[in-house]
Amino acid sequence: MRKPRDYDAELQALNDKAKRLRTRKQTQLGELVIATGADALGTETLAGVLLAAIGNDDPSRKEAWRKRGAAFFQGSTSTRGSAGKDTGGAQAIDPDTQPAAGAPGTA
Repeated sequence: MRKPRDYDAELQALNDKAKRLRTRKQTQLGELVIATGADALGTETLAGVLLAAIGNDDPSRKEAWRKRGAAFFQGSTSTRGSAGKDTGGAQAIDPDTQPAAGAPGTA
């Protein structure tokens, strides 16, 4: 006769693995923010940039971002050197976006 499966133990093991994966993903995202120099941005600014990128439906712009990101990970010195610099990225995301009230540069 076969030994019965311990479904509770298997489920717990899967939950533990999922938690480890979520923690690893969160750590890697934090490392990415630091590596790109985006940690110099304010929290609200960084969130706004990411939200604008998510809401962008222009495939050519997304492809340009993808290529720039791929170059960053391949170690392109020009891409890494300018990662923390303002290269007009905010304008490239959504030129129609107005700065939030109370943000630097607003009246």
